[in-house]
Amino acid sequence: MDRGHAMNRYARQEAVLGADAQARLRAARVLVVGAGGLGAPVLPYLAGAGVGLIRLADPDRVEATNLHRQTLFRMDDIGTPKALAAAAALRALNPDCRVEPMETMLDPANAATLAQGVDLVLDCADSFAVAYILSDLCRDMGLPLIHAAVTGTEGYAGGFCGGAPSLRAVFPDLPQQMGSCARDGVLGPVVGVLGAVQAQMAVAQLAGLPSPLGRLISYDGAAHRFGGFAFTGAPEPTRAPRFVAPSQLTPQDLIIDLRGADEAPLFPRARRCADVTTLHPAAGQRVALCCRSGMRAFTAAETLAATWPGEIALVALGDPT
Repeated sequence: MDRGHAMNRYARQEAVLGADAQARLRAARVLVVGAGGLGAPVLPYLAGAGVGLIRLADPDRVEATNLHRQTLFRMDDIGTPKALAAAAALRALNPDCRVEPMETMLDPANAATLAQGVDLVLDCADSFAVAYILSDLCRDMGLPLIHAAVTGTEGYAGGFCGGAPSLRAVFPDLPQQMGSCARDGVLGPVVGVLGAVQAQMAVAQLAGLPSPLGRLISYDGAAHRFGGFAFTGAPEPTRAPRFVAPSQLTPQDLIIDLRGADEAPLFPRARRCADVTTLHPAAGQRVALCCRSGMRAFTAAETLAATWPGEIALVALGDPT
């Protein structure tokens, strides 16, 4: 990259950050999981800021129903893999930023490979299971995680792991009801606000500004109100069942399918069970609790752990195909 060109492109940013911080951004490598609503502001802000490499993982294709909030895409992109369409847009925005598009769904089997060699991870996936998979991974690897979630007109973004408490420390239990964009809907500008917060947190962490780790920012778009708190002293849970991929299950596992017969065919080698308190696992056996998103498995694991001290794994099976 020509130095004069770089000075011109980043002049106003360097006036705030300084040349050393700009050099840190140029050397930075990040993993962004999800090119949807949150990824739409995150990705161009990171590329525009001069982040050296963006590895982008997303398995989906652009749909017309995405376009009200996923403003990185255009009508001509409908049917195109999101990772490829986003990579093309980012290269057009800033050819100095290397983009590695990965047309794949992150899961516990490939997460460590996707995060290999990066300095920071951004969770833009809008997936309960992916959020906890990334939090566990980043805690193990010592990587900062910038995570956000949005439903309806409200959401939050925060900096986890990398020396700060993990997502499990801040959210050890599920709320009584958890929304989703697909079921409850979401407003595009609200997603844009939280995605911009994510991007700012990532730039601050990478550039060496005061760290966002250990802080959460909330936004209520209906009330036009921001909030937030610090969670630097949040304790990690002593027992935290982890997600595993279906490919990581073994013949010795007791596999429990929590879905109803009207939802999906029975998972191979599994038995259906609606009440995990009736289970009697063998000594030393691992219980693998399966459902669509991982939320029912998470709740069932809490119930089972109250009466059984053995190992519990969670499996998010996704929608039946």
